[in-house]
Amino acid sequence: MNQTFIEDSEDLYDRLKSFIPAAGADSKISSTVTEILDFVKRGGNEAILKKTLLYDGVSLSVDEISIKPEELTDSLLSLSPEQTQALEEAISNVTEFHKQSYPQNWQKENLHGGVVGELYYPINRVGIYVPGGQVPLVSTVIMTVILAKVAGVSEIAVTTPPNQKGEISPFLLAALELSGINEVYKIGGAQAIGALAYGSETIRPVDKIFGPGNAFVNEAKRQVFGEVGIDLLPGPSEVMVIADSSANPAFVAAALLAQAEHGSGKEKIYLLFQDKKLFPEIVQEIDNQLVNCTHKDSIRNVLESGFLAVFLPNRERIAKVANYIAPEHLELQVRPEASDYYLKEITTAGAFLVGHETPTSVGDFAAGPSHVLPTGRSSRFSSGLRLQDFLRRSSYIRYDSEACHKASHAIEQFASMEKLDAHGHAHKLRTLSNRPFSNQ
Repeated sequence: MNQTFIEDSEDLYDRLKSFIPAAGADSKISSTVTEILDFVKRGGNEAILKKTLLYDGVSLSVDEISIKPEELTDSLLSLSPEQTQALEEAISNVTEFHKQSYPQNWQKENLHGGVVGELYYPINRVGIYVPGGQVPLVSTVIMTVILAKVAGVSEIAVTTPPNQKGEISPFLLAALELSGINEVYKIGGAQAIGALAYGSETIRPVDKIFGPGNAFVNEAKRQVFGEVGIDLLPGPSEVMVIADSSANPAFVAAALLAQAEHGSGKEKIYLLFQDKKLFPEIVQEIDNQLVNCTHKDSIRNVLESGFLAVFLPNRERIAKVANYIAPEHLELQVRPEASDYYLKEITTAGAFLVGHETPTSVGDFAAGPSHVLPTGRSSRFSSGLRLQDFLRRSSYIRYDSEACHKASHAIEQFASMEKLDAHGHAHKLRTLSNRPFSNQ
């Protein structure tokens, strides 16, 4: 692994900028996705099956696209009692967390005496993409579909890619079953996004698409936006660890290794530390722990190309650098008073993991907040997946005759300034008489 670190300098931000991946897909991915989406839009089920054979190496029939209800119920038999408990525990935490953020309808009178307010409605039909194949992300089921359930979405369609045997992990199916999902399709990649956006003979199109995926999935989501809504475009996973002299080198190393094992090879791992003596101890711990990691080769690859350590003795400078990077996950392995400072001064992290006893994995799997988070500096302007993303908001206005008269001056002035006399006339008609309109 890269056993060096950089120090603060005038060109630090230039070095950071060159390390952080550029947003958006390259032209080759973009053109490939455009072809796939157009093929699915025109070809329906047949096109979906051809792309599944091409990209997943699996030959499926039309009847095999949909997961049968008995496959979902039978999947529970694959779980041990301990596994069932873990899934139920995560479902409970995620449910309770997101119940707290359900917005309330409201109304009040404005200056004219008219009634204004907001109403919230669940989106009617959503599609959720769950990465699967060789590494089924069981936790992503819970971190997406439970939010839709709490929001009251009536129709939830899930797509997930099959493995090379044409199967879906029973653990992933069990999570779907325990989450109350009964519409599941054995499709992955950009073709799955096309199927959700445009529909096919088997799949009805959705109103909004959610869920993380690879570069092709993200590009597909970007291209179908407008035809349907999308949540966000999360890329390869990131973690930043801020460590002061109170940090345990073993905990820091474990945090870096955990995020590096996600598997794309494009993960970004950041370490901002205040004590130079800490760094060689962390490096040694990484070497020690890496020996026992199942995915040691892919982790080592990420540590060689995607690991950046920066020595910053000044915590004000640490906060500024962290705000610039805007990491997906931010572990604060620092003293409690320092945590308080960083929680106030760092405003661009996707999720904070606060204190020495709070690894990112607790957020990834079971704590409550969704682990679908913005990456690639998009935490500067975007938030992690939340319940409100599954809702629509409508404003409403109700004026009576008196309120309509009180608004006359403002309406007349705006109609004049914008040279929209029909707007002014539409309002003025209502002020000519206090009697309600009747067509009799």
